[in-house]
Amino acid sequence: MRTFVLAGGCFWCLDAVYRTLEGVTDVVSGYTGGKVPNPSYEQVCTGTTDHAEAVAVTFDETVIPSSVILDVFFSLHDPRQLNRQGNDVGTQYRSAMFYADDEQKSEFEAARDRAAEYWDGGIVTSITRLGEFYRAEEYHQDFFAKNPNQGYCLAVALPKVNKIRKSYAQYIKAA
Repeated sequence: MRTFVLAGGCFWCLDAVYRTLEGVTDVVSGYTGGKVPNPSYEQVCTGTTDHAEAVAVTFDETVIPSSVILDVFFSLHDPRQLNRQGNDVGTQYRSAMFYADDEQKSEFEAARDRAAEYWDGGIVTSITRLGEFYRAEEYHQDFFAKNPNQGYCLAVALPKVNKIRKSYAQYIKAA
């Protein structure tokens, strides 16, 4: 099993999409990249902790290649937007990849380079060493499945889930 820590806007969307993929065994929403120990959601939302909303995606590479996990990441959000995704604005919504070792750093750089072939305008996704990852509050875990009719889920998360279901159909878990 391998784990990638990725940030691309609100963690609810990343969580929702990665949970649909075959070979993904766990997704944990949390906070990383900041300076405050064990921050709360409210603290992170102020933008003063420097944390990003992120997901730790654990997957079986014999079922789904790491390159697919990373290509999905770059398909899920606009990596050209600095410190925002759509209406979500602030450093907590930045596009970022947090590597645990040099192998991951190289994989992340290769994925960013692949994505640059499809995104015009320059990718701003940061690639930095993973520091402490703090698990978000329980109500953020698997938020989409627990709140399928919530407005944000319907307007933002569901279209992303549907896009990935279509684009990566061969990796979608059977219903």
